[in-house]
Amino acid sequence: MLLRPATTADMPALLSILGQVVPLMQAAGNRQWSADYPNEDVFRGDIAQQHLWVAVLDGQVAGFAALTHNHQDAEYAQADWDAAEPALVTHRLAVAPAARGRGVARALLAQAEILARQQGLRMLRVDTSSENQATRQLFPQLGYRYAGEITLAFRPGLRFFCYEKPVAPQ
Repeated sequence: MLLRPATTADMPALLSILGQVVPLMQAAGNRQWSADYPNEDVFRGDIAQQHLWVAVLDGQVAGFAALTHNHQDAEYAQADWDAAEPALVTHRLAVAPAARGRGVARALLAQAEILARQQGLRMLRVDTSSENQATRQLFPQLGYRYAGEITLAFRPGLRFFCYEKPVAPQ
C-alpha cells in the first residue's frame, strides 16, 4: 500500500469513493455524510492545503483522509481534552467498499501518527458520528481514548464522539 498526498488528478477517484460510501453509510443509519458534505470543494481545499492523503492499493485510490494540524471548530471545546494542546486531527476518513478489510483506514491513521511526530505534536484527535459503528470500534482498537460527545453547528441534529491518542515517541 502506498500512502501519499492527494492531488487534483485524484479527484475522480475521491468522488467515486464518496459516491459509493455515502449511500452505504446512510443505509446503515449513519447520516454523518450526505450529498452536500463532503464534496469536491471540500476536497479541493484539503488538497490546496496539502491535508488530504490517499491510500493506493493495486494502483487504485482505495481510501482517503484529511490530516490537519489542529483544525477544529470551537465546538470541539465541548470534548474532554485540552483544546489548547496542539494536535494532528483526522477528518473525512473513508475507504472504498472494495478495499474494506485490507487495512486502509489503519494505514491512514498510522500516517497521521507519522505526520504528528514529524511536526513535533504529542496528540492525535479524531471524531465520528455517534451513528458510525465501524469507526467507533476502530478508534479504541488503535489506542484512541473516548473523550466525550459534541455537537457541530454545521451538522445539525447529529452527535459526534471524540477520541484522542498520545503520539508514541520515536
